[in-house]
Amino acid sequence: MFDFFIKYLKDKITLYESEIEMIHLVSIEKKLRRRQYLLQAGDVWKYNAFVCSGLLKSFSIDDNGNEHIMNFSPENHWTGDRASLMTGTRSKFHIDAIENSEVILIEKTNFDNLCKNIPQLNDLVNTILQRSFNVSQSRIHSQISLSAEEKYQDFLKKYPSIANRIPQHMIASYIGITPETLTRIRRNATKK
Repeated sequence: MFDFFIKYLKDKITLYESEIEMIHLVSIEKKLRRRQYLLQAGDVWKYNAFVCSGLLKSFSIDDNGNEHIMNFSPENHWTGDRASLMTGTRSKFHIDAIENSEVILIEKTNFDNLCKNIPQLNDLVNTILQRSFNVSQSRIHSQISLSAEEKYQDFLKKYPSIANRIPQHMIASYIGITPETLTRIRRNATKK
């Protein structure tokens, strides 16, 4: 698992053996079974988490018991609750495994120290945060500007690698439509 994480990092930045050892010393390997929680709403999130294998989702549950998916995290992606991590407040979100998954966890203080001591890691983190912000902006724009059918097509275009790995009701939740609407959209698409 750690080797997969280091390969990801080495594909993006140059690391010396001493830096790899620093990272290894603070990395926690965690395996999750399908439907097992990495984070539950109400807990404080304390880690930076990298997905080595599998697929996770971040979501909230409203007062009516409806699930609202915020994002999906397949392999080679980071996951967590940034607001909880940065403020120390209780998370509003759950994170669980859609598939059996393996993640690397690095506690916040240790991760901050790594970023101070490995400037290229800090640069990578800043780049990831900028990309994440852009993705969030794009998603907000889609939610307020696109029709249900356009949202679905946009999802398929942006996330082809996970579209076939998740149930349709999760896609519907992510794009903010009902499963019935998604069924209708898919049925109409096959008629065309």
